[in-house]
Amino acid sequence: MSAQLKENNIYIMDCIKGIKKMKKQSLLADVIVTSPPYNIGKEYNQYDDQKPRETYLNWMESIAEKCSEIMTDHSSFFLNVGGKPSDMWIPLDIAQRFRKIFVLQNMIHWIKSISITKETVGNYPNIAGDISVGHYKPVNSNRYMNSCHEHIFHFTKNGDVELDKFAIGVPYQDKSNIGRWKGAIKDLRPRGNTWFIPYETIQKSRSHPTVFPVELPEMCIKLHGVKKIKLAMDPFMGVGSTAIACKKYNIDFIGFDIDKSYVEIARKMLSEL
Repeated sequence: MSAQLKENNIYIMDCIKGIKKMKKQSLLADVIVTSPPYNIGKEYNQYDDQKPRETYLNWMESIAEKCSEIMTDHSSFFLNVGGKPSDMWIPLDIAQRFRKIFVLQNMIHWIKSISITKETVGNYPNIAGDISVGHYKPVNSNRYMNSCHEHIFHFTKNGDVELDKFAIGVPYQDKSNIGRWKGAIKDLRPRGNTWFIPYETIQKSRSHPTVFPVELPEMCIKLHGVKKIKLAMDPFMGVGSTAIACKKYNIDFIGFDIDKSYVEIARKMLSEL
């Protein structure tokens, strides 16, 4: 008989097999945060990232189906997916497959790099001049622009999961808004669906080709509501960003990845926290 899954572990295991084991053990995920391979030819150690498009989309749809079986009506599934300048349909194609199973409750834009001119901003005392912040991958083409954002799709079963929007709130730039609006009773407003989160530079993320920053799953977890989460799951755990975010908030997690080297890195990082 195979061993039982236990919380706060990352398993070297195909995620579909792992999710089936979770279902068998009645382990339900209150929140799922993940970033799967985008099928754009990244050099993973164990995974072929250049599957035929239909094969890839069928696989992603099967993962969505299995994940839905370990989610409650109050669970959230945050799916981070990007494309590439020459093929920006990838995240939208995946979202259409997930549409068969879930409701798209929110669509969040992860902004990795942005440039803002002082003239455009106007008279904000905290912004003294033009700014350019974040990192982007250069594009050696005159046909395409640099890709400076990725999608985070927030899926739920029925589209009615209440969120803790102020947990990721930001102060008002214009303090005169405080008290002006019915909901503006303190210096904090909802952030909205554009999140500026700089990604790790290549020097920091060389152990894995597509690491997402810990702040991304952290914000997803806080938005869903930390107190409502008994168990989080990441079917593509990689080097452990979601697990690290969970540990910060004392949330139990389970993760899966087929690459032993990535799992070993994740376990080591967790042991050092």
